[in-house]
Amino acid sequence: MKQKNSPKIGHNKNSFLKSPVEHIDITSFDARKIIDSMGKMSFTSRDTSEASKIFNEMIKDKDCTIFLTLAGSTSAAGCMKVYADLVKYNMVDAIVATGASIIDMDFFEALGFKHYQGSQFQNDTVLRENYIDRIYDTYIDEEELQACDKKICEIANKLKPKAYTSREFIRELGKYLKENSKKKNSLVQLAYENDVPIFCPAFTDSSAGFGLVMHQEQNPQNHLTIDSIKEFRELTEIKLQSKESGLFMIGGGVPKNFVQDTVVCAELLGKEVNMHKYAIQITVADTRDGACSSSTLKEASSWGKVDTTKEQMVFAEATSVVPLIASDAYHRKNWENRKKRSLQKIFY
Repeated sequence: MKQKNSPKIGHNKNSFLKSPVEHIDITSFDARKIIDSMGKMSFTSRDTSEASKIFNEMIKDKDCTIFLTLAGSTSAAGCMKVYADLVKYNMVDAIVATGASIIDMDFFEALGFKHYQGSQFQNDTVLRENYIDRIYDTYIDEEELQACDKKICEIANKLKPKAYTSREFIRELGKYLKENSKKKNSLVQLAYENDVPIFCPAFTDSSAGFGLVMHQEQNPQNHLTIDSIKEFRELTEIKLQSKESGLFMIGGGVPKNFVQDTVVCAELLGKEVNMHKYAIQITVADTRDGACSSSTLKEASSWGKVDTTKEQMVFAEATSVVPLIASDAYHRKNWENRKKRSLQKIFY
């Protein structure tokens, strides 16, 4: 949580921020054997193996546009390179994410900052005294996070004042990183270089929000803003231009609902469009109270969003299974013959 006045920082800060999170490299190990073995088991193992099969089918399907959705803190927890590699190796075509996943985590590290291993049992008052933010057992230096906020403001101050979609603004961030990043091959930079659009429908719920508030405060009469309605129309346009589509969803929340709602939006515009043909969701959310980010994939079918023929819910903590699914797909190499879609070019 941001505070106007910084607390007095104690002498122990460096002792908390000494073990950086190291992001797992899906190219360094071959998960095919374990995924195949898990397919002969039961429970979550078999679900994970089935999800891997569906993901590989998406990649092999020449007509399929693949959407990656990100919610939660898996990027900070060690999966940041996984998502970047999915772009690098042409296994996803568009991304819908929370603002935190893209700005507070990926863009943040591209600026040269890090996330650190910590403890969920640490006294949070002590962390606050040292100006350290906690995500479960992961630490962030709040001073560095505020530097990220200010960098967003600095970039916004140099852009033409107008209404931008989050996709447009994130593309400007990718352009900035191409020339100025301290950590190369971030998701934002690779998406820019490969014309993969990134949408953050709740963009202000992140460092981007703080940075853009600062930008508007400094430029009260002549500032940029974010147009989330145009953004919804843009994402729907991608769906309209796709013969088939597949969803690889990490977590749920706004990104999951936003990409599924493109089908409904297209219908309301009088356009004929197929439901999402493939869908995978990795989640730990409970379904019994209807809180599974609004619905299971089967339930989404009743809304006309997802076809139930090739869908798989995997109820697992994402950092434990996403690297296996991604490594399996990387080593099966179906992406090598896949046509690059460069969907960003639709909009310029």
